[in-house]
Amino acid sequence: MKKRILAVSMLLTLAGLSGSLLAADTMKAGSLAANPVIWADVPDPDVIRVGDTFYMVSTTMHLMPGCPVMRSTNLVDWEVIGYVFDKLTDNPRYNFEEGTAYGRGQWATSLRYHDGKFYVLFSPNDAPYRSYIYRAADPAGEWELVSRTDHFHDSSLLFDDDGRVYVYSGGGRINLRELNPDLSGVKEGGVNEYVILPDAEETGLHEGSRVVKHNGKYYAFIISWPGGKPRRQLCYRADNITGPYEKMVVLESAFGGFPYAGQGCMVDDKDGNWWAVIFQDRGAVGRVPTLMPVRWTDGWPMLGDESGSIPASLCRMADGAGRGAVVSSDEFDGDALSIDWQWNHCPVDSAWTLSSRPGYLRLHTSRLVSSIFDAPNTISQRMEGPCCSAAVRLDLSGMLDGDVAGFGAFNGDSGLISVMQKDGDRFLVMHTPSVRLDGKDKRIVGVDDREFARVRLDHPEVYLRIDGDFRPGRDMATFYWSTDGDSWIPIGESFKMVYDFRRMFMGSRYAIYNYATANTGGHVDVDWFRYKKVVNDIIDDLGKEGN
Repeated sequence: MKKRILAVSMLLTLAGLSGSLLAADTMKAGSLAANPVIWADVPDPDVIRVGDTFYMVSTTMHLMPGCPVMRSTNLVDWEVIGYVFDKLTDNPRYNFEEGTAYGRGQWATSLRYHDGKFYVLFSPNDAPYRSYIYRAADPAGEWELVSRTDHFHDSSLLFDDDGRVYVYSGGGRINLRELNPDLSGVKEGGVNEYVILPDAEETGLHEGSRVVKHNGKYYAFIISWPGGKPRRQLCYRADNITGPYEKMVVLESAFGGFPYAGQGCMVDDKDGNWWAVIFQDRGAVGRVPTLMPVRWTDGWPMLGDESGSIPASLCRMADGAGRGAVVSSDEFDGDALSIDWQWNHCPVDSAWTLSSRPGYLRLHTSRLVSSIFDAPNTISQRMEGPCCSAAVRLDLSGMLDGDVAGFGAFNGDSGLISVMQKDGDRFLVMHTPSVRLDGKDKRIVGVDDREFARVRLDHPEVYLRIDGDFRPGRDMATFYWSTDGDSWIPIGESFKMVYDFRRMFMGSRYAIYNYATANTGGHVDVDWFRYKKVVNDIIDDLGKEGN
C-alpha cells in the first residue's frame, strides 16, 4: 500500500552515534549495530547462552503476563518469545484491590540453565515477601512453579560445579545462601553468610547481583552508586564461593548524551569472547540495555572499549534471526494478541475478547473506577527511542455515558487522548493525569488531571496517534487525531514524559484503555494498533500500514 509522507521533522543525529567498529577481528562479519541495542525499557537484564542462542529476562513489575523471556542469536536483535507467568495472584493489589502493585511485582530476575532445564528466580518487593522459582524445558513454552522460598532481593542463582546451588542477594551487604539441590527451599544448615561487604568508598547503592563462575573463580557484578559520584559497575572476584572477595570498578562511563550506566551481567559466546549487557537510565523511555565487549585484564572482566567507554557502535557477530523487535503492530485478526502486549495489573479475562467481533480487540468495562490508574484491562506496549510513532483505530459505537476510552503515553504522569461520553455526546479530550500514590501499599490517594483540548466527535470511529521523541533532553509526546486515517490533526499540547521510580518505576508505554465512571457494560472495539520506530527524519503514515 502506498505510503504518504507526513511533514513531521524528527532529526535523529545523536551524539556519538557514528562510532567505529569494535572487536571486528574477533567476531564474524555482520552489519553495524548501534548502542543501545534496545532503546526501550528492558531493565535488570540477565543473559545466558545455550548452544548458539542467547536468552534474556527483564523486569516488568506490575505488568501481566510477567517476566518476559527474550531470545537472540547475536546479542543485538532481541525478540520476546514468552513469559514465565500469566498472572501473580498472591496479593490482592495485583487486581487493584487494597491498593495497587505499581513498581512492585516481578523484578530483578535471575536466569540460569542447568541439566537441560531453564530456571528463573525472582522475589517481588511486596508482601508476602517470598521468592518464586520456576523452570521450563522450553523457554518459549510453559513454565512450572518449583517452589516459593525466602525473600531474596536482587538475587543471582548459581549452580556450582559440585552440584550445590546458591543464591547471592541483598542490598549493601551481599548474602550467600545455599538451596536444596531440588530448589525446594533453603538448605537447613547450609551456607548463610555475608560474603561481599561494601568498603568505605561504597556509601550509596550497592546491589543487583549477577554472578558467574569462570576458570574456577567466582565473579559477582554489583551496581554501585557512591554518594556524590557517578553510578558504576563493580566486579568482585574470589577463588572460593565464600570469599574473600576483592573489588574492581569495571565500568564508569557516560554515553550518548545520558549520564552513567550500571547493572547487568556478562555472558560468553560460542567462540570464547565475553560480552556485557548493562542498562542505562535514559529518562522517560526507561532503562535501556547496552552491549559491550569484556576485556580480560589481569583476570578482571573490564567492560567497554580500550578506553573503558561504552561503544557507540559495534559489529554484529552475525545477522539476527527472528523478528528482532520488542514492540510490534497488531491487526487483532488472529486468535491471540501480539506477544509484546502486557496488561496493567491482572486483566479481567471475561472483559476482553478477540472473538466477539473478528478482526477487533473488544474491551468491555467491568467495574466503576475514577481514572486510568485503577482501570482494569488497560493494554500496553513499550515506547522506543530515539523516536517512535503509533496509531490506533477505534470504533466507539458500544460506549455508554460515563465511559472513557482512548490512547495514551502511559506512566505515573500520562499524556492521553480520551474519548469521553456524556448525555449521548462524545468528546475527544487531550489531557494529562498525574497519579499520587501512598508509599506503603501504592494506594491511589489522588489524581491531578489537566485538560488541554476538547473536540466534539460526530463520528462513531476515530483514529488516534502519538509520536514520542526520546532524544537527549526531549522526552516529548505529541498527539494527533483523524476521522479518516489520512489527514492528521494535532490536538492539545506536547507533553513532557517523566520517569519516576517512586511511583511506577517503568518507562513510558503506549496504552489502549476503556473504563467506566458511571455505568458498566459498555465496550469499545480496537481495529488495529500500528507502530513505527523512527530512524530517519520522516514518519510513515501509520493509518495506511504498520510494521
